[in-house]
Amino acid sequence: MSGFLASLSFAAPWVFVLLPLPLLVWKMAPPYRVRVPAIRVPFFQRISERLGLSPSAGATVRRRQLWQHLLGALIWILILSALARPQLEGEAVTIQKPARDLILAVDISGSMAQEDFTGADGQRLQRLAGVKSVLADFLEGREGERVSLIVFGSKAFVQAPLTTDLDTVLELLRQTEVGMAGPHTALGDAIGLAIRQFESSEVKQRLLILLSDGSDTASRMSPINAASIANQRDVKILTVGVGDPQGESENRLDEATLKAIAQRTGGNFYFANDQQALTQIYKEIDALVPKKVDTEIYRPRTSLSHWPLGIALLLSLLGLALTLQRSGRHLQEAST
Repeated sequence: MSGFLASLSFAAPWVFVLLPLPLLVWKMAPPYRVRVPAIRVPFFQRISERLGLSPSAGATVRRRQLWQHLLGALIWILILSALARPQLEGEAVTIQKPARDLILAVDISGSMAQEDFTGADGQRLQRLAGVKSVLADFLEGREGERVSLIVFGSKAFVQAPLTTDLDTVLELLRQTEVGMAGPHTALGDAIGLAIRQFESSEVKQRLLILLSDGSDTASRMSPINAASIANQRDVKILTVGVGDPQGESENRLDEATLKAIAQRTGGNFYFANDQQALTQIYKEIDALVPKKVDTEIYRPRTSLSHWPLGIALLLSLLGLALTLQRSGRHLQEAST
């Protein structure tokens, strides 16, 4: 019982200020008067003398019994209790809301098939395979944040919209293959698509990690112009270069463009030529922009207003029934 009372509260306790209102009305307001029809009897005086009555002008005030006063007071208290909106507080519930939205834009153009990426064990891996293994560990540390996955080649596609379901993002990342989005590289289009994804975001911190191994060869929008628009929309871009800066044609890593994209938005450029370096890059990213999660604690509340209101209604009906029964008994006694 003590636990129940401890968890009971009122949303509008100020309503109880009205508690003495009926008493003030009873003391200060004039009595309620009702005119009733009467019959004039010419020999009324003689009848009164025979009955020993002393007639006088005025009103008749019905006297209420003690139980009626107590019942009325109890009903008034119950009505005020219902208006004060009693509520039962449950156990505290902790909710984590993302304070930052993160988008991973991964290059899956044809050049990502080259096996020149050194794994943790020293073995040569396909570039995309090495990136996937490191990204998986990075995403596992993003619990509580909203993450989106964009893949791009000749065109950019949203693999996973902004979501806190990281397991789905990881599964979609594992299913991604080289060449699925075309053989070329569209850096600018990937940035533009990320900006459109952020349009539905209500959080202030928006971070895009752009991972590519080649120069832009297929974008409809210049990567630098796309970065400028991203800066206007408060989107910070971190670029990660995977590939050979001395390569030929589309296989060459365009460090200058990736650096310019990052600088336009106040971000950083990182170069990774093996799995160990890429892992270290993500550690630096974690230190630079640590995970952001807002924690809110609230208590679920169950309204109890219907209970005092229902009891007040039942007591009112009971009081009305007793009053009618009492009036009927008086009439019966008067008639006999």
